[in-house]
Amino acid sequence: VLAAGREGRRGPGPGRSGAAEGGGEREGLPAAAAPPAFGFLFDVDGVLVRGSQAVPAARQAFQRLADGSGRLRVPVVFLTNAGNCLRAAKARELSQALASLPQVSPEQVILSHSPLRLFSQFHQKCMLVAGQGPVEENAQNLGFKHVVTIEALRKAYPLLDMVDQMGLVLGHWVILFGEPVRWETSLQLIIDVLLSNGNPGAELQDIPYPHLPVLACNMDLLWMAEAQMPRFGHGTFLLCLENIYKKVTGQELKYEALIGKPSTVTYRYAEYLIKQQAEKQGWKSPIRRLYAVGDNPMSDIYGANLYNNYLKSAHQNQVQAGVKRSPQATSPQTEDRLELKEDCNNSVESCESILVCTGVYRHSADVPSKTKECTTEAVFHGHRDFCFDPSLVEASYIVQDVNDAVQLAFKKENWS
Repeated sequence: VLAAGREGRRGPGPGRSGAAEGGGEREGLPAAAAPPAFGFLFDVDGVLVRGSQAVPAARQAFQRLADGSGRLRVPVVFLTNAGNCLRAAKARELSQALASLPQVSPEQVILSHSPLRLFSQFHQKCMLVAGQGPVEENAQNLGFKHVVTIEALRKAYPLLDMVDQMGLVLGHWVILFGEPVRWETSLQLIIDVLLSNGNPGAELQDIPYPHLPVLACNMDLLWMAEAQMPRFGHGTFLLCLENIYKKVTGQELKYEALIGKPSTVTYRYAEYLIKQQAEKQGWKSPIRRLYAVGDNPMSDIYGANLYNNYLKSAHQNQVQAGVKRSPQATSPQTEDRLELKEDCNNSVESCESILVCTGVYRHSADVPSKTKECTTEAVFHGHRDFCFDPSLVEASYIVQDVNDAVQLAFKKENWS
């Protein structure tokens, strides 16, 4: 079941003649033998799985994506805002859920915090890390050398946490990987660190401002698991932290960088991994188009459309098109801060957004013909540092599920 999203984006567009450039017959080769000129960015929760259960259409989609020997015919990256596990663990989880051959590799998985490995200028800083799962191991795998967890801070300063009742002096930065298990404790201790400039055992004097730098990953207000109603995401935790900090200090909480969807840096990292896959497979044709499949208009669709705008404006050096021009939202995510190969942005021309109805967006079995009427009056669930432009939450295409999304992309690419 297919329905076009934005008007004027249904055809191949100028210079995109399908078979000649999109994976169809070239120089006498059948479509299946031609190297792909496109790749997929798949969201996970609500698109491929719901909790621990695979979406039925997901296995059909990956059967379609594989050749007769079980190898993927096009490059694929799994782009999730989850951050409570290791990349290898998420790869194993996806392999099991999708029953896919070959197995999903960690190099195909982007967690919300994965792009932080590019921010090497931060790796020598002493970091307080918050979230759940193996946060310390994740931070170390990303390259951070000096890591303090919320649990270590709680044990070092037991009087700070009045829920649970060593002279640790904290460092200089805070990383928010994802929503913690115990919100009250984390909210209290993070605020303590910010108010004390990294020394929560000291008597509170003048409140420092600007506060210690904060890096935040995953801005999703909501996400979809097995429950019928959406669950609170890390964006909800950030909302609590921002409002508590402002209520206590009268000042805005600022971020050094926002990582994860819909941040442009996350999609740029995904493009980099897509190209690495193509090179590894020996596909000589440059990757021209990306298809980003998601279930959350305020995260997946917004991010894909924002990156599409970035690609269009890259030649004019207009990085972060559509985002508020506040220093905390943009400066850490400009191109000169990323350690990617110079050719990372040479070939990709577009990032098409495809919205599925099996997750956050699915409120009924009906697929609307357009998203404009659904989004122009919608409450903005995105982060406060991203502007609400209704065009950014309008999907290029709306389909019922991920299998339909793959079929749609194949049709656009004239791919067998």
